[in-house]
Amino acid sequence: MVGMGREICGDLGIAEGREWLVTNGIGGYGSGTVAGSITRGYHGLLVAALRPPVDRRLMLVKLDEVVTYRGVAWDLASNRWASGAVAPSGFVNIEHFSLEGSIPCWRYACADALLEKRVWMEQGQNTTYVAYTVLQAREPLRFTARAIANNRVFHNTGTVAWPAEISAVSGGVRVVTAGDALPLFLKLEGGAATPTSELYRGFALPAETARGLLDRDDNIHVATFEATLLPGETVVFLAAAGDGITSVDPEALPRRRARDQALLSAWSGARPPGAAAAPGWVSQLVLAADQFVVDRARTSGGSPGKSIIAGYHWFEDWGRDTMISLPGLALSTGQASIAAPILRTFAEFVSQGMLPNRFPDGAALPEYNTMDATLWYFQAIRACHEATGDDALLRDLFPVLREIVDWHIRGTRYGIQVDAGDGLLRGGQDGVQLTWMDAKVGDRVITPRIGKPVEINALWYNALRVMAAFAARLGEPAEPYQGMAEKALASFERFWNAAAGYCYDVLDGPAGAEAALRPNQLFAVSLPESPLSLERQRAVVDACARALLTSHGLRSLAQSEPAYHGFYGGDQEHRDSAYHQGMVWAWLIGPFIEAHLRVYRDPEAARRLLAPMGDHINAAGLGSISEIFDGDAPFAPRGCIAQAWSVGEALRAFTLLDQAASPVRKLA
Repeated sequence: MVGMGREICGDLGIAEGREWLVTNGIGGYGSGTVAGSITRGYHGLLVAALRPPVDRRLMLVKLDEVVTYRGVAWDLASNRWASGAVAPSGFVNIEHFSLEGSIPCWRYACADALLEKRVWMEQGQNTTYVAYTVLQAREPLRFTARAIANNRVFHNTGTVAWPAEISAVSGGVRVVTAGDALPLFLKLEGGAATPTSELYRGFALPAETARGLLDRDDNIHVATFEATLLPGETVVFLAAAGDGITSVDPEALPRRRARDQALLSAWSGARPPGAAAAPGWVSQLVLAADQFVVDRARTSGGSPGKSIIAGYHWFEDWGRDTMISLPGLALSTGQASIAAPILRTFAEFVSQGMLPNRFPDGAALPEYNTMDATLWYFQAIRACHEATGDDALLRDLFPVLREIVDWHIRGTRYGIQVDAGDGLLRGGQDGVQLTWMDAKVGDRVITPRIGKPVEINALWYNALRVMAAFAARLGEPAEPYQGMAEKALASFERFWNAAAGYCYDVLDGPAGAEAALRPNQLFAVSLPESPLSLERQRAVVDACARALLTSHGLRSLAQSEPAYHGFYGGDQEHRDSAYHQGMVWAWLIGPFIEAHLRVYRDPEAARRLLAPMGDHINAAGLGSISEIFDGDAPFAPRGCIAQAWSVGEALRAFTLLDQAASPVRKLA
């Protein structure tokens, strides 16, 4: 589904805007550009997770390869330098790039010789493989690769792990730096290695320039690898963190391909009987979904739990993102077996009735500054139980859910508490951001939303209805939850802004009601338990469609609002000021499609609204969906190149459309 020729690969500026990603299921990854250059401090062939899925270190940055054929040297790699130079410029020799499932593949044309390169990671290991195959040639090729390494925190701090101790080992080199990083083992199977230690200064990182971040980096040339390749031969390069892996596993590539096929088979098997053929981009997203699912140690010990990385390259696993993503990434893909471990893992981290907001990379303790992650937990459990009928899971988690409700009634952190007067949930504190609109610059919260946010109360009402249903199923008292739900339902009437024809965004804030047109009200339509009448549901959908809907998601603020920003760029202050003030968020396409289906019951119209995601998977993070887009046309992709809830909600939306169009469902 993802493929491009010289029209993209041969233009450095365009090819650098297409980024590939491979992952290992424990938080490690490899990523770079189609051009072969690094444009971010986060790019590298091996970024290892020392404490899965966090504490990530940039270890092997890249390989600068040269092929000598018939006396002529052909560069395969590309580098940008702080001086403005581009050298080498191997992108001009890329004839084609594609994704073979989850595996990035380049084809280089060197006169009449053709050579292919593939990159993948071993599942569950901080190990990257790079394979080179000579497709055709009239005589042997001489292959040379300079290994460029580092051993720093994956956020670019401007430091380099220098000097490094580099020693020759059987068929490769072992690189050791100071600190607590693992040693790096490098090997070219069937080739020779020459250790070296040369500091390369001044790699230019244009993607970081655009983000107002440190845009220069230094790395180390640690070894040069050489081999002679005959026509039809393959040579495999191995990069591994630690001393456990010292040889190439010949089954590594077949194993990765088999995993891809198993993922696609599971998804296909989970689709409704008689479902029409899916567009190719959907199957590509099924493979992308697997890249976010990672192991996470459980406090109870034993086998690892599961979590979800919020986005690549720089996010960790976040509670909110995990719970919103879970139905799409796990249930829509036929991977329901990973849902329960995720839900159980997060249950162990509930504190004072709150789910963690995130697990920081460098910290041992999670952060709890979120109102909505906890409420999305109820919905994720409901979706999981609906798909699996797992009463054992429900029975195990019900005490945790009951405790959460109790804490919200009596009050927990940051003023989060049910208002005894109207039964609605309020929260907020100066200097703290608690909803998904959580950008903060220094001590300034851009969208504080203190009071009673509309989506929080839609989620609260939904959670109470979920609890009543769970209690009834388990033989527990359901009446208290039903009573609280009825009170919240009656009070939700206050959110209706009759003059505007849609909902207020926040009630009872410091300045009263906030009437800005935002997409948060969509959840009062899309969640299974809606507190709005059908007429008002339709009005909300129409208002959001009119002012917020774009080809790649919904704007976070209407263009007519004074605080609207249409472009995301510049330093962190400018970017964060725009983050939730007009940027298009791809994940919102899920609730919009669900709400649209609810009020219009027109699957074909909704399907056409989702279709542009199929074009986007070729435009930024290849095979995946970006975090955000500019609010103004042409809606350029911004933020993370691959975002869990963007992918998850697109898959969930497609599943909803599948089900709506299913002949079996229609007969029922």
